Amino acid sequence: MNLELIADYGCRVGESPIWHDGEQCVYWLDVPRGRIYRYDPASGEHGLAYENPDEITGGYTIQADGALALMLPRGAIKALRDGALTTLVAEIPEERDTRLKDCIADPRGRIYAGTVSTKEKPGRLYRIDPDGSPHLLLTGVRGSNGLGLTPDRSGLYYTDSALGVIYRFEYDEETGALSNQREWVKIPAEEGVPDGMTVDAEGNVWSARWDGGCVVCYGPDGRERERIAFLAKKVSCCVFGGADYGDLYVTTAGGQNKAEEGEGAGALFRVRPGVHGLPEYRSRIGLG
Repeated sequence: MNLELIADYGCRVGESPIWHDGEQCVYWLDVPRGRIYRYDPASGEHGLAYENPDEITGGYTIQADGALALMLPRGAIKALRDGALTTLVAEIPEERDTRLKDCIADPRGRIYAGTVSTKEKPGRLYRIDPDGSPHLLLTGVRGSNGLGLTPDRSGLYYTDSALGVIYRFEYDEETGALSNQREWVKIPAEEGVPDGMTVDAEGNVWSARWDGGCVVCYGPDGRERERIAFLAKKVSCCVFGGADYGDLYVTTAGGQNKAEEGEGAGALFRVRPGVHGLPEYRSRIGLG
């Protein structure tokens, strides 16, 4: 595989790459600095798209109208369009002391998003419906991270990084309910921490390895099929994009300490692994 370094902004925590099919570009975060970057593969141009270090963005989805729905402190969700913010969800009262992070949208426009755990309480997993109402799905989460739906829309994967586990739930598209939680893959501590993830069109799960320096591909049966190594210890998340969804974009962290974290730490990479992804579902929060 030809591993390409696309952009290196020395991200402290590069995260949450997402392919915007309407714009044919990829967005990604540097979480602690409150920055969102954008890369246009057609022109080769990339740069800072948005910055707000006082209101850290932990993740986002693409709205049906093309805006980015930002996951923010206090459980707030705001739409970002042309540099301006519009409030979609003012807050989740129970989450005023923490913030939303990794998230995905489902086919009905709902958002599934986790929260950052604190000393006072573990993280949680929520479903936010299009009308903006939050529904608590899971408590006691140690390290809420990557999510993904199966191509047939029957299952949802969810990562608890602190436990080194990727869970699988049964997913009901009609109601948005999750059931039958089970441990799908358990990652040994010496292999790094499972972080962000994506699912390809064949149902394979691609899971980034924080402190593992790679992305690991698992088949639908949970067996490892492939590993892609990167020039960075902290590989944080991945997503398929490009005109044919054959490009895997991968974010990394540790850019403030490349001597220890690797020469590619904090950079955005691209690789073509020989499989294809699917378009991200679009959220419809506040759009009916």
